[in-house]
Amino acid sequence: MELQDKTFEDYQKTYQHSVDKPEEFWAGIAENFYWRRKWNNVLSWNFKEPAIKWFEGAKVNITENCLDRHIYNLGDKPAIIWEPNDPNEAYRVLSYKQLLGKVEQFANVLKNNGIHKGDRVCLYLPMVPELAIAVLACARIGAIHSVVFGGFSAQSIADRINDATCKLVITADGGFRGTKTIDLKNIVDDALVQCKSVERVIVLTRTRTPVAMLKGRDVWWEDEIKKVETQGNPAYPAEEMDAEDTLFILYTSGSTGKPKGVVHTTGGYMVYTGYTFSNAFQYQPGEVYFCTADIGWITGHSYIIYGPLSQGATSLMFEGVPSWPDSGRLWDIVAKHRVNIIYTAPTAIRSLMAAGDEYVEGKDLSSITKLGSVGEPLNEEAWHWFDEKIGKGKAPIVDTYWQTETGGFLISPIAGVTPTKPGYALLPLPGVQPILVDEQGAEITGNGVSGNLCIKFPWPGMLRTTWGDHERCRQTYFSTYENLYFTGDGCLRDESGYYRITGRVDDVLNVSGHRIGTAEVENAINMHSDVVESAVVGYPHPVKGQGIYAFVVSGEHHQIDTELARQDINKTVARIIGAIAKPDKIQFVSGLPKTRSGKIMRRILRKIAEGDTSNLGDTSTLLDPEVVNEIKAGALTGEKTS
Repeated sequence: MELQDKTFEDYQKTYQHSVDKPEEFWAGIAENFYWRRKWNNVLSWNFKEPAIKWFEGAKVNITENCLDRHIYNLGDKPAIIWEPNDPNEAYRVLSYKQLLGKVEQFANVLKNNGIHKGDRVCLYLPMVPELAIAVLACARIGAIHSVVFGGFSAQSIADRINDATCKLVITADGGFRGTKTIDLKNIVDDALVQCKSVERVIVLTRTRTPVAMLKGRDVWWEDEIKKVETQGNPAYPAEEMDAEDTLFILYTSGSTGKPKGVVHTTGGYMVYTGYTFSNAFQYQPGEVYFCTADIGWITGHSYIIYGPLSQGATSLMFEGVPSWPDSGRLWDIVAKHRVNIIYTAPTAIRSLMAAGDEYVEGKDLSSITKLGSVGEPLNEEAWHWFDEKIGKGKAPIVDTYWQTETGGFLISPIAGVTPTKPGYALLPLPGVQPILVDEQGAEITGNGVSGNLCIKFPWPGMLRTTWGDHERCRQTYFSTYENLYFTGDGCLRDESGYYRITGRVDDVLNVSGHRIGTAEVENAINMHSDVVESAVVGYPHPVKGQGIYAFVVSGEHHQIDTELARQDINKTVARIIGAIAKPDKIQFVSGLPKTRSGKIMRRILRKIAEGDTSNLGDTSTLLDPEVVNEIKAGALTGEKTS
């Protein structure tokens, strides 16, 4: 079966087949990959326990699909282009042949350091090619990787290492991010005081920051590579893995504060990421694909490493930030490497839009054929800016909806195939069966309706469990509604059957009996010309039940007339949604509390809005913990705008 739908009719036909005969459909997609041994059974499942198994009995190694199988035809083609933080530093290109050699080399390093199939390895590295190499080397030998974003605190690292009982940590002396140098090794040292399971730490040289190297535990990456080179750089045959063997653990924030270790397995995840990458982006041989995410997040796992490489794509990695040395950096990279597809986050798009069009003007963006967005719905104003200024009205926008837990895209346009509509994830990809339900779990049928978004049938990329705590997996995702995977998101299905994510269900407000999605209000606020970004939460209101509290980041935070701006924002919201959605309180802030993946921590904002600032939980893992104190200090009392 083909990996790409070329026309809307193709999509409709494929989608119908995937719903009518899902096992036959996925078996056909899986035939596009290399298996050591084929499956006995495509799927067995129940959502009660949950117990989900794809391609049972199959033997496979994901790195043979990402590397070895491309060597004959694509060996000299760039697999990874790496653009460093400093534009004056030389970029690096690794061909498929070179990448395979480096992965085999580091697989030998892992073996020399006592790592075997099933061992857990924690990676805490900057966005350098060695991070991708280490991830693939773990997969090659069957070790389970747990990548932690290179900016989390020592406590966060310790929690993740201890939860997975990691045996090895791979880190660097430091990392560069814009103007900052992050002392990664020192942070790891602080974490390891609490971690008894770690036997070895491999340290890559990146920033030449002075570090303490503990005898018997810490070794330099470069020294370990030299040892393998003296052995003659032996090839490392890929370990044979069962399709349901764990490939990696990736921690995601939980409502309890304790991170959940989402577990993805080998065969289904490989098939799903490869298929969704190829189809949604309509990837063509030779195209340069640039995902601006960090490998520390699921987007980097699925759509910088595994998805693109399994399809023989050229994947561009970027170490720095979009705003340094100025807000034209992404567009400079596009011009320099003739990027065809750029996949980035709404936060980045909005901040670059706010920086001004002068950073886009004069940049050669003629190579761009497709655009993508990930992380949250792309609000309408940003969608149009992205379309007009970056895509020049010729590049379809793939606004993807998915989660860490889903492994890959669930609902998304297919570039140039399905229609696009600003603010909409649009239509489910083949193999994905969404359903809208009410609070009691009854299905809401028809179009022009909204409800809670669930998926009623398994897809190969979905999580199998949460590491060491299967009950938590069941409670979080499968217990709310019987026989359904609950995404936790509210969703609108319009008159055309297109899907629009309206925000987390706990972020749906009930104002005077009206259900209002926070994402909808934020989208309206963000339409105002002075607004860069906003976050909306509910708070107890004596008349309405819930009032609307908006935290707003303005373009010129210290120069605007806040009272006038409040009135303007309310007029904007009233015009776009209606007077019922006007915020009761608008607090202007310099920034919002965000996780390092860019998600706004509305839980913290909700507590501040409710006046409960005594227990905001751990804020050390936020991108900028200081912003919380500023917001607390400026919290509003009384109704400011009603």
